[in-house]
Amino acid sequence: MKILTVLTYYRPHTSGLTIYAERLARAFARRGHQVTVMTMQYDPSLPREEVIDGVRIIRVPVAARVSKGVIAPTFGVIATKLVAQHDVVQLHLPQFDAPGVALRGRLFGKPAVLTYHCDLLLPPGFFNRFVNFVVNLMNNAAGILSNHIVTYTQDYADNSPYLSRYASKLTPILPPVEMPPPPPGAVEAFAAEHRVRERKPVIGMAARFAAEKGVEVLLDALPIILKQYPKAQVLFAGTYQNVMGEQAYSDRLMPRIREYEAAGHWTFLGNLDPVQMAAFYPNLDVLTVPSLNSTEAFGLVQIEAMMNGVPCVPSALPGVRQPVTMHGMGRVARIGDAADLAESILAVLNEPQKFKGDIESIKKSYNPDSVAQEYEKLFAKLMG
Repeated sequence: MKILTVLTYYRPHTSGLTIYAERLARAFARRGHQVTVMTMQYDPSLPREEVIDGVRIIRVPVAARVSKGVIAPTFGVIATKLVAQHDVVQLHLPQFDAPGVALRGRLFGKPAVLTYHCDLLLPPGFFNRFVNFVVNLMNNAAGILSNHIVTYTQDYADNSPYLSRYASKLTPILPPVEMPPPPPGAVEAFAAEHRVRERKPVIGMAARFAAEKGVEVLLDALPIILKQYPKAQVLFAGTYQNVMGEQAYSDRLMPRIREYEAAGHWTFLGNLDPVQMAAFYPNLDVLTVPSLNSTEAFGLVQIEAMMNGVPCVPSALPGVRQPVTMHGMGRVARIGDAADLAESILAVLNEPQKFKGDIESIKKSYNPDSVAQEYEKLFAKLMG
């Protein structure tokens, strides 16, 4: 099968969406499919075309940026050529260009499947409201033109204004999650570098430093946690400097964080590759995902943590609450409630034995190969 995957950002850009797309594309390639990823050349230093792990990546030059989106004049020409050459098109939303690609699928008789990752909610402001309106308009056009839509969970679909419109062509498929084994001695070396044995317990957060991730909720919860655990520390894995569109948010929170850094209660680890993440998770006592809005639909890092036996404390957002609800490894906290987040984290830290789960079952459910098989069944059905 020739599969064309289209999305705005792809690796090495790091987000839950790009990680999902990369894992699924590689799984398709391992299963013998011809896989092409069409994406934007958001960084001019990236090659226009390359093959990684059996996946052909074609990057379209970017002429300008609009908020977190991009303008690429040659996108339509390249999309027309690629859609015609493939059997099925998989689109990752939110994506401004999705309707045009889905329309090409209709014209060429190639099924178009949307994978809907999350609702788009930009920060307040007239311009961002306009961008939100335009993107939502384009997403709805893509929903109408597509043959089918995939979502992570029915819970998120039931609560999404977008997905609830397309219930008749909706299929929940769990996201692909995989973790490489850490190299020998890597977990111990990580512990020594970050003084894990001296600064316990360790609260992990793995995310971009962005407003929707709820970093300030964890900041507000930390004084409560430190009263019971004076040596507790937060290890923050993910991009935290020069995050697109988040400078004002960073400027507002960094003075408080620097105080915690100086006291040994907060450490920024930066963007970690999968092997480094494999050493990160086993050193945690709990992982938290205190996200604030529906731009977070699941929280893949929760499954990665659970695969390492680490319980999680997410916010009660639809979809985000599902890993803990399904697998019992943690406790759900009220959205944006720092006191409840602190209470939930403390409950997990105080009685960790209550939050153990079936790790092997979790690994099997989210194996990229298993997820790819579910997509294959859907593709075959649509191709008829």
